[in-house]
Amino acid sequence: MAKVVEGLYSWLSFVPRITSRNILEIAIITFLVYEILYWIKNTRAWTLLRGIVVIMGFTLFVYVLHLETILWIIKEFALIATTALIIIFQPELRKALEQLGSQNLISGILSFDDREESSAFTEKTINEIVKGTIDMAKVKTGALMVIERNVSLKEIERTGIEVSGIVTSQLLINIFEHNTPLHDGAVIIRGNRIAAATCYLPLSDNMAISKDLGTRHRAAVGISEVSDSLTVVVSEETGRVSVAEGGGLRRISDADELRKALSTLLADDKMSGKRFKIWKGRLKNEEKDNK
Repeated sequence: MAKVVEGLYSWLSFVPRITSRNILEIAIITFLVYEILYWIKNTRAWTLLRGIVVIMGFTLFVYVLHLETILWIIKEFALIATTALIIIFQPELRKALEQLGSQNLISGILSFDDREESSAFTEKTINEIVKGTIDMAKVKTGALMVIERNVSLKEIERTGIEVSGIVTSQLLINIFEHNTPLHDGAVIIRGNRIAAATCYLPLSDNMAISKDLGTRHRAAVGISEVSDSLTVVVSEETGRVSVAEGGGLRRISDADELRKALSTLLADDKMSGKRFKIWKGRLKNEEKDNK
């Protein structure tokens, strides 16, 4: 029996032994990679990351084919590009370091609160948005409502004033009523809550947008170009309702069509709800850190 055991050990000698120190290193690396990916997902760096992947694929293609001139150009521009990225993403890097210094790492990962979240995007929220939109369209009250999906709009939210109120048609109408303090700008809707109002949105440079449309519609298209959000727009001049999504803008004829457009958000919210409790705890504490 002893010889058999010795034979097994000799046969498995090429397998590295995993010590407690190795396990600790794996856990630390996993946590760091998770935090970096989470930060990338919630900033403009997510779009940048996809561009970097394309560049890396092109570089690999050039290396395999031994295209020395192109490879030399890529090497020369690598240092300049790295410096430029640090300058471009200085606000995001600063915010990430501030959160790292202020948050509780343990509570940021784990959550022992088993209570159900009450902030999910629901059918009631859709009905309130539809009712408020149609009511504002009838009296030609301009409105701009951005509904967050998977891409975080925290950067946009910080340009406005925090509201943190349940979505109701009355609240939406009061916000966009003429000559009220919060009517100028956009509202950010996250789940069933209005996160912020008077937010500034990036304007689209798309020259195909009709000249008859104003800044409000161009802003709606602009935010849809840099995120996966869905934006509802009410024209102040005509009372027409439009929806901006994926860099496009389409007219909405009635309440049923608007309700159908918003119903796609329910499926997205159900999918995001199927996360592990560890992920829910991370999101919950992230919300606290940003308040």
